Amino acid sequence: MLTSSVPDLGLDLRKVPDLTDPATRKRLSPAAIEAFFKIIELWDLKNEDAMALLGGLSHGRFYELKKTHKGLLTQDELTRISLLIGIFKSLNILFSRKLANQWISRPNSNPLFSNSSPLWLLAHSGMPAMMVVRRLLDSRRGGR
Repeated sequence: MLTSSVPDLGLDLRKVPDLTDPATRKRLSPAAIEAFFKIIELWDLKNEDAMALLGGLSHGRFYELKKTHKGLLTQDELTRISLLIGIFKSLNILFSRKLANQWISRPNSNPLFSNSSPLWLLAHSGMPAMMVVRRLLDSRRGGR
């Protein structure tokens, strides 16, 4: 009997969207774009930081998305935005609105951040750092 090497994450994989499917990306992109730019606004981030969070978008593509809030996001971009939404949600559960919105840009003494801001880590280390920060905040939310 073959056993699956996929770890049990407690997810119903039948409900996880297939981001390789262009139709799924087309359906999810508008809401993801809106959410991304709202988070960037609330976090008061510079355009360069926002572009880095999306994986280093070109200026032209970024400003077109920002202007029109329309476009087809890649699988990578949708995944990054999903992680940022999770980070945003956790911060707003853990902290007051003001601190939740400032947390990303403030120096942090947690060894993960080495007294840099979480934004610096996310912008320079990409999706792996986003997953680690999301897990850190989710564990704090759970009282661990």
